[in-house]
Amino acid sequence: MSAKKEPAPSPEEVAAEMDRLSGRGLGDLGYSDEELERIAGLTWRINRLKREVQAVIPAHVYQRAEVLHGVSDYSGDSYKLAKDCVGTKAKHIIFCGVRFMAETAKILNPDKDVHLPAAEAGCSLSESITAADVRKLKAKHPGLPVAVYINTSAEVKAECDVVVTSANAVKILKKLYAKHERIIFIPDEMMGKNLARDLGKKVGTEMVIWEGRCIVHDNFDAESVNLYRKMYPGVKILAHAECSPSLTSLVDMVGGTGDMMRFVEGTKARSYMLVTECGLGDLARTRFPEKLFVPMCRLCPYMKATTLERILECLRGIDKPSAATRIMVPSETAQRARHSVERMFELAEDKAQS
Repeated sequence: MSAKKEPAPSPEEVAAEMDRLSGRGLGDLGYSDEELERIAGLTWRINRLKREVQAVIPAHVYQRAEVLHGVSDYSGDSYKLAKDCVGTKAKHIIFCGVRFMAETAKILNPDKDVHLPAAEAGCSLSESITAADVRKLKAKHPGLPVAVYINTSAEVKAECDVVVTSANAVKILKKLYAKHERIIFIPDEMMGKNLARDLGKKVGTEMVIWEGRCIVHDNFDAESVNLYRKMYPGVKILAHAECSPSLTSLVDMVGGTGDMMRFVEGTKARSYMLVTECGLGDLARTRFPEKLFVPMCRLCPYMKATTLERILECLRGIDKPSAATRIMVPSETAQRARHSVERMFELAEDKAQS
């Protein structure tokens, strides 16, 4: 690609792209005309180039608004993106998210080239546990099934029995408890405690958990919930399942990002507070402009590492990708991890064989 002279958009094409972006809600998020013009020049180039090189761009809902609305081919939570990546006909997957998500895309598409535009886009939760840690945990509790949150590396997934997401964890764990008195849930300590409460299980005896935490959701203040209820009478407060039990016990709904969006869509409250990464609030404001979203969010430095400039750079170098941004998973690891991911699809969608 670098040998070719890259076309530049005409002023008319930039103006049309600015109109498209404004129509997708970026204007309502506070982007100035100057910012929209800069963004439009980048999104025009990215969308043209991705078609030329046969690339597809999945983006997590925590991504920047200009990525979600400007260049993504599909967006959603971890579960939806995992499903969307299965069987894509594109040659390249440019994953706008964090490393464990790109690894999952590679696991499910071993014949595709998967790229992570921001090489440093990791995850504090994923980095809280290693495959060796899992093996030690299984040796300490022999015979217990291991349910692993999707926010983990391919190596960790390969050591486990089934992957879960915040949206389907309760459903899948209920099925595990139907056959086992005890299970292991890793690595999110807060989510594990929330799940144990919801399922009526005791942490330490009936549910063995790991002490991993998300740097975003671990920092929300439970004491502020009642304050916000006084400030915004009737507000519906929704919290991610990675938040502390002290906070989730005070809110109106607990779940994943997809669950939150469905709740907002299906209720008639005037105001909402989404206790999670700020990207979901931006997305909600563009989808539901008639509703008020009260700010109580935290930025994820890993998610926000992906920019339009880095996506464009990744596409321009698609024929000679950087080793840092190209996602590679050893075949044996990928095969074992794929079993855990496919087991999630089976149990979450009631397709498991009895």
